[in-house]
Amino acid sequence: MAHNSHDFTHEEGTAPHVIVVDDDARLRRLLQRYLAENGLRVSVAANATEARRALEGIQPDAMVLDVTMPGEDGLQLTRALRDAGQEFPILLLTARGEPEDRITGLEAGADDYLGKPFEPRELLLRLKAHLRRLAPAPAADNLRIIRLGDKEFDPGRALLSGPSGNIHLTGGEAALLAVLARRPNEVFSRDEIAAALDMAEIGERAVDVQVTRLRRRIEPDPREPRFLHTIRGRGYVLKPGVQ
Repeated sequence: MAHNSHDFTHEEGTAPHVIVVDDDARLRRLLQRYLAENGLRVSVAANATEARRALEGIQPDAMVLDVTMPGEDGLQLTRALRDAGQEFPILLLTARGEPEDRITGLEAGADDYLGKPFEPRELLLRLKAHLRRLAPAPAADNLRIIRLGDKEFDPGRALLSGPSGNIHLTGGEAALLAVLARRPNEVFSRDEIAAALDMAEIGERAVDVQVTRLRRRIEPDPREPRFLHTIRGRGYVLKPGVQ
């Protein structure tokens, strides 16, 4: 059964565009039909080469990417896209569902990880969560702007900006910073963060990976954090300020 497409509609009235990259033709067709029935624009590619060709013509809102493809695999493509400055959410699909494999995916720059076989409905819900994080939200009166040196973060919009303008964050990075910024100077355990980011089944190491990635965005020197601190044995805390 199709679900309401307006859940995904941008302010300008267009549905978000998702690229599905998988060498399994049957799965590509299934996902293309199912996601389109549920309000998304969908392009498909059978491999990394086709995906790169598609990216020359469109700027997607998200990518669903198989890991175990012949040639350039999903992890390699994820790393290459992140190195090239592509920041749209990437959700990896793989038959290897072990936590260590998921950590590897997050380290490569992916935002989410779904093991095969999976229910299309679960994929839809995960895409919806990532797309909603990207959607502009009105500023909330009770959420103040957080200063991080020469950068500012607006928790209401999940928007990081600096002297040169907005700073792109992946969906996972933005979600983590939003969680910490809503209660600055308060220590969050790794379990609390994992639950807030829907990473509970992967656990603490997934949180550590996201923290490492976020520090690269907000810290002058990620090796010597000024703002996002590790509290040994307890978790992490965001300490805003002009430093």
